[in-house]
Amino acid sequence: MRAILTALALSLAMPMAACNRDASEAERTATISVTIAMTGKAHKFDVEVARTDAEQDRGLMFRTSLPENGGMLFPFAKPRIGSFWMKNTLIPLDMIFVRADGSIDRIAENTIPESLEPVVSGGEVSAVLELAGGTAARLGIDESAKVTWKDTK
Repeated sequence: MRAILTALALSLAMPMAACNRDASEAERTATISVTIAMTGKAHKFDVEVARTDAEQDRGLMFRTSLPENGGMLFPFAKPRIGSFWMKNTLIPLDMIFVRADGSIDRIAENTIPESLEPVVSGGEVSAVLELAGGTAARLGIDESAKVTWKDTK
C-alpha cells in the first residue's frame, strides 16, 4: 500500500514540477520581430507568438524571467475586447493592447503577478503584446506609438 501511495504522490508531483520551471527552448513558441515606433525612435523586440488557444491560455505563465527585448504577442483572428489576467504569471508585465491599424489602444504597465483581476483593453484590439514590466516607461513608449510585425506563420 505504501508503495502505491508513494508512486501516486510522485506521479502527481511530476507535472507540477514541470509546470513550475521556465519553459525550455523546445516548449517555447516561434518568435518574430515586433517594432514599436514613435517620434523618430524605433524599439525592436524578439517575441514569441501565441497563435493557438492552448498557447494563448498558457501565455507567459510560470516564467521567472523575460529577456529585456523579449515578450509574447497574442494575435486575434478578429478584433475584440482584450481581457487578460495574471494567474500563475510570476513576473510583472506591460500589456500593450494593439488595434488593427497598429495604433495602441491602451498600455497596462507593471501588471500585478498572480492577480486574478482582469486587465482589459479600452476598445476592440487585434493583438496584445506582453513585455517585461517597466519596459514601456523605460523606453518612453506611450499610446502615440505604432506597433508593427511581419507574421511569418
